[in-house]
Amino acid sequence: MEHDAPSTLLAAAETIHWVALAIMAIVYTMRLVWLHRFRNGRERQPAGQPGKTNASKGAMYSLGNVLMPWAMESTRNGLPFYATFILFHLGVAAGIGLAFLSSLYRPAVEIPVVGMTLFMVLTAAFVIGLYRIARRFTLEHLKLISSPDDYFSVIMLTGWFLSGMLAQAYFLGWLQSELLLVAFLLATSFFLIYVPFSKISHYLYYPFTRYWLGRSLGHRGSMPYARG
Repeated sequence: MEHDAPSTLLAAAETIHWVALAIMAIVYTMRLVWLHRFRNGRERQPAGQPGKTNASKGAMYSLGNVLMPWAMESTRNGLPFYATFILFHLGVAAGIGLAFLSSLYRPAVEIPVVGMTLFMVLTAAFVIGLYRIARRFTLEHLKLISSPDDYFSVIMLTGWFLSGMLAQAYFLGWLQSELLLVAFLLATSFFLIYVPFSKISHYLYYPFTRYWLGRSLGHRGSMPYARG
């Protein structure tokens, strides 16, 4: 569905959105520069199983581990929860995609199949977010290890999914208020600035830590895991 030209309020929200992205990029660059000041320790033992695995194979296996639920007992025996993990993170990707597509090329999110896909993924992520909030507040072992940032992050993300749903409903023509899009872009801007300083920034370090861990364990012969 086509909409009128962006209002001054929406244009301001889009500007804030790109400024927030620049701030996020600067903080992440500083973090990565700091991270790479530390050199990997040299392996001091011979290769464990040179005929079966090595550092490169271990690194590739470690990087792909998140997409292999059968590789860990916790996910192998908890596939429903693993499915919620995947949908929750697909919701993050859908929300980020919606924010940038709506600013760069709005007709893309107005295509019915694209818009419906984004809306359904964001809806699923929102429902899972509510479930995660309930778990965080009710399960004793989670309450013991949770910090204020844990609670705030999951509540913030769940609210962001809801604002993305409403913004996409606007693009699909189900709702008519441009303020829904303004609210979503402002929420995304806050998200972009807050995330580098929160626990959510773990995804920045994920590829580096998994790569280094995989290289070390692959060299020692224990990743990928030996099969009988």
